[in-house]
Formats: sequence, structure tokens, C-alpha cells
Amino acid sequence: MKTKLYFLISLCLIGSQSFSQKKTNSKPNFVIIFTDDQGYGDLSCFGGEHVYTPNIDKMAKEGAKLTSFYVAAPLCTPSRAALMTGCYPRRVSMEPPSSLAVELPNITNGRRFPVCLAADGNGLNPDEITIAEIAQSMGYRTGIFGKWHLGDQPEFLPTKQGFEAFFGLPYSHDIAPSHPRQDLFKFPPLPLLEGEKVIEMNPDPNYLTRRITEKAVKFIKDHKDENFFLYVPHPIPHGPLAASSEIKEKYAQELAKGKKGSPELYSTAIYEIDWSVGEILSALKEQDIDENTIVLFTSDNGPAGRNGSAKPLSGHKGQTLEGGMRMPTVIRWTRKIKAGIEIDQLLTTMDLLPTIANLIGAKIPKDRIIDGKNILPVLLEGAKSPHEYFFYSHWGTLEAVRWKYWKLRIIDGNESLYNLKIDIAEKKNLKNQYPDIVVQLKNAMQKFDSEVTKNARPVGHVENPIALTLK
Repeated sequence: MKTKLYFLISLCLIGSQSFSQKKTNSKPNFVIIFTDDQGYGDLSCFGGEHVYTPNIDKMAKEGAKLTSFYVAAPLCTPSRAALMTGCYPRRVSMEPPSSLAVELPNITNGRRFPVCLAADGNGLNPDEITIAEIAQSMGYRTGIFGKWHLGDQPEFLPTKQGFEAFFGLPYSHDIAPSHPRQDLFKFPPLPLLEGEKVIEMNPDPNYLTRRITEKAVKFIKDHKDENFFLYVPHPIPHGPLAASSEIKEKYAQELAKGKKGSPELYSTAIYEIDWSVGEILSALKEQDIDENTIVLFTSDNGPAGRNGSAKPLSGHKGQTLEGGMRMPTVIRWTRKIKAGIEIDQLLTTMDLLPTIANLIGAKIPKDRIIDGKNILPVLLEGAKSPHEYFFYSHWGTLEAVRWKYWKLRIIDGNESLYNLKIDIAEKKNLKNQYPDIVVQLKNAMQKFDSEVTKNARPVGHVENPIALTLK
């Protein structure tokens, strides 16, 4: 904790100047919109015909589509840990075999389950330095509105990890008594928080997206004259699916006009996400800060069920196939990023922390390994990916690696080699044609597996956790 404290104090001394400059500050604002269980094909600008996403499509036309953008794990908690810390989940012990996992043999065939549950004694270690703390140390106002899912105990809440404003859920909205396997989990009522205070139990899921959006828009208006970092991790389209009555009516009207899409609730929920993006972009324009704000839209992992689509990729949530970890991603910064471009370089959520640090003049801590890279040259200058290799893990097991367009996947000893440039759906196994590449990638996997195991940092832990409730 001392190392983190000294690092933040030193940055605060630098950041105090930028905090006082307000309107004259040329540093950009940041908005990260992070949905839950939305697949690669679940945007119309990524080819989805079952959805209608006009605001995100417009955002893509005004910015860039990132077509090889990855999360660091195919599940909620480890994926979010990587985004916040710029590190692979195993490095920060937010994926098994850490003590974060709990045994759920009835639904995982004896494997361990890397998700922060209700009244969980584990969470993201407070000693970790998050992307929000990097921004806050340089005078940025910081807010999160949506789903956290990195620990529900007071020591692990967003307000202890660099966010001054929080409205939302400590974990997924299915971690509640209404869960279909409540007989196994015995979840307590679902809390809704404002800051560190529980303000409501079992909030209406149909209006979570709308309430989160209203809070995000208010945050933008309140801090229009200051630099800000805004994180909007929507709880949907993770089940149970939900959408407001207003959006259901509006979406039905759009379908009646002949717009592409589906009347299914899944598509309606995504249409409400798109509405939310439109509200945020409109707020930025109304406050005249649109051109100086970087907005990134992506998801935490692939689709969970039959409703979502990862097309043309194979796989889904919980798998290291491309469909589990390659996300539909759009970034927009009208001041700097060329409009209407497509970037197919390998990029990841882990890159956001070092990239933002570079943009705002913050120093990255030197006392720990950060796996993300500064990707600004890729976004602005057409540079190549800074990553030599990208590693895919699930359930704490390293299962695959990507090098350039080659991907080696090893499951239960079975090796598969794919060229993602010509076979994005991972259908044709080329291991026999390219044995030298198989050897190279196996060696890279073994080296990484050894290194990350040796240098893993501890998970946060408290004894005797208590479920959050109204007081």
C-alpha cells in the first residue's frame, strides 16, 4: 500500500496544475462504454442484421472500427480486472488458480469459477493502480455508472480504486434471489449503490440502462469545464434480459418502418444500449466538448447464449475461440482519429491504461509489470501493433496465443493452428503444414505461463465478508 500511496502522491503534485487549468486544458476527456456479453456480430456496423444500432454506427463512421480488439479473458470479472489495471487477469490474481475462485461443482464440472459473487471476501487488490487512479492523479474527475464486479466489500468498491462517483451494481444483476440456480447459490437481495451507500434493493432491471445513462449524462454536464474520465459498464445484454417500456415502444416503431433488427428482447436491449450511446454523444456535443473527448465502445466478452452473435467468429463467452475474446469495438476522437477507418491491428483493453497515461502526461508505475502498451501510434499514425504475442487464458489455464495473424490453441493436449487473416472462423487446422510456427508459439506460451505465474500479485482479501444491504 505504501508504494501505491507514494506513487499517487507524486502524481497528484503534478496533476494539481492541470486540475486548476480547467477550460484552457487541452488534454482530452475519456468515455469508456463497456457492455456485458455482447458479441462481435451484435452491432449493425459489424454485420449484425438482428440488431439496429444507428448511434454506434454513426460513431463508427465518425471514428474507427477496431476489428482485432481483445479482452484479456472471456468472463466478466477477469476481463474487467484487465481493463482497470492494464494487466492480464492472472497477473493480478483475478482469475483462478487464485483464492478468488469458489467451488461450484454442480455447474462447472468441478472447475473453479472466477467471478466475484455476493458477500465475496476477495476482490481487486487495493494496492493495484487502476486506470481511474492514473486519471485522477492528473486532476481528472472520475465516475463509474453501471456494473463494477471487482469485489463487493467496502475495501474493494470503485470509490477505493480511483472513482469519486459511483452509481450502480457491485456485480451482475443475476446474482440475486431470482437466479435460476438459487438453490445452489442462495444469493442475497441485489443492492444498488450510490457511492459506498446502498440506496435500493432489487432495482427494476428494466430501467437500469436508463438510470445509468441519466447519471452518466449528468456527470458530463457537471464536469464540462474540467477534464474527466467516465466509465459506463452497462449490466446488459447479460441475462436476465431487460429493457424499458419506452425503448420497447420506440424500437417497435423502428421495426415497423422497415429497419433491420429483430423483435426479440435481446435486440431490444441492444437498441437501448445504442440509445444510451446516443444520449452520451449528444451530451458531449451540447456541452461543446465533443471534439476533445475520446469515446470507446466495446464489450467484456462474447455472447452468452443463443440470442447473441459472434459471427463471423467461432465461439462464445467462456471460450478462448475468437468469439469469446475478440470484441466489437468502435473508437471516436474527431480531433485526431480519421473518420470512417478500420484498424485490424491486434489491440487490447489492457492497452487503455498506458495509452491514457501517455496522453495525459502521467507516469506508469515502475514497481510492477504492466502488460498493456501505448497504442496511440496505431490509432493516429497507422502503426503496427506493439504486441508481439497475445495470450488467451480461461479458468486460469493458458489455452492459446496469437502472433501476427497466427493463432495456436491447445485444449486438453489437442493442438490447432489457424491463420486468422484467411480463416477468422478458426475452421482449418494448419498445424501439420507449419510445424515450425507451432514450435515457436508453444515456446512462447510456456515462457509466458512461467513468467506470469512467477510474477503474479496477490488478490485482495478480507475476512468475514458481509452482504451489502440497506442500513
